[in-house]
Amino acid sequence: MKPTDASITIFHNPNCSTSRQVLAAIREAGFDPVVVDYLKKPYTREQLAGLLQAMGMKASEVLRRKGDLYAELAQARPDRSEAEWLDLMVQHPVLVERPIVVTPRGTVLCRPKERLAEVLAAA
Repeated sequence: MKPTDASITIFHNPNCSTSRQVLAAIREAGFDPVVVDYLKKPYTREQLAGLLQAMGMKASEVLRRKGDLYAELAQARPDRSEAEWLDLMVQHPVLVERPIVVTPRGTVLCRPKERLAEVLAAA
């Protein structure tokens, strides 16, 4: 039995090829996920902290290290705490690696995209 539409959520960046591929794979598997474009509807601190907890990861582990913004922030203060990175990720959602997928089987950062299988199979 396939889950209801609201049982799978993808935190998606439509400009990211990996995110687009993961979204396509979810749909090809027969699911109609809730798609959250987190650049247009940014994470709240509580929401992002909850996702990190569900994945068993720290903010620094989902920090997108590509791009000028990360370079500027890391150069200015490479010793930032996890709480400081979390606050910056809420202020600048482009700093969050993507996509993050939430299903009844768990929450995972789908990077590489093959990680989707961990939470999608028999969801």
